[in-house]
Amino acid sequence: MKKFFCIAFSLMIVTGAFAAGDSDGGWISLFDGKSLDGWKVSEDHPDSFRVEDGQIVANGARAHLFYEGPVENHNFKNFILKADVMTTKGSNSGLYIHTKYQKDDWPNYGYECQVNNTQGDPQKTAGIYDTVKVLEAPAKDNEWFEYTIIVKGKTIETQINGKTCAKYDEKDKAELDHRSRGTDLSSGTFAIQAHDPNSKVFYKNIRVKVLPD
Repeated sequence: MKKFFCIAFSLMIVTGAFAAGDSDGGWISLFDGKSLDGWKVSEDHPDSFRVEDGQIVANGARAHLFYEGPVENHNFKNFILKADVMTTKGSNSGLYIHTKYQKDDWPNYGYECQVNNTQGDPQKTAGIYDTVKVLEAPAKDNEWFEYTIIVKGKTIETQINGKTCAKYDEKDKAELDHRSRGTDLSSGTFAIQAHDPNSKVFYKNIRVKVLPD
């Protein structure tokens, strides 16, 4: 009886562990809401990022905040990335995918998914910068919206509040206005952009679901 109880108890623990894993749908948080642990700021203007009230604030001269934490050894290939984002009037920012850390300048690798609802750049939120342009903002300033980026194989899809805004397949590269820098989909990390001192953008609930190759 004692042996049976131990086996049953062990099964309960294992079942509970699987249940806990299933309950979050495979999502892994990349931001603890308290600090920039797991993230690394470029050296050009590190003061452009801070944490306030559980949010990452991107506000200051050009700089980029790269995920350098332990999840997937900060090297993602296929994934769904989600973040809650809020812009303020006249603000520009961006979410980079398949990029890698660099100490200054604009990132040389990866794609930028635009964050801009009312700033002067005509390329608006959810566009894949200089690749698939969104010219009408799908979100409003001073309101939180859920930004989703899905990368699978050679395709990128962006969604705002569950609505698809842009899709890109690299086989169409020659047909699009596309920068000829290191933008072939391969793998890499994520980065948040601080664009300029007049831009102030908030990020929270940053999480990723890794997809199979």
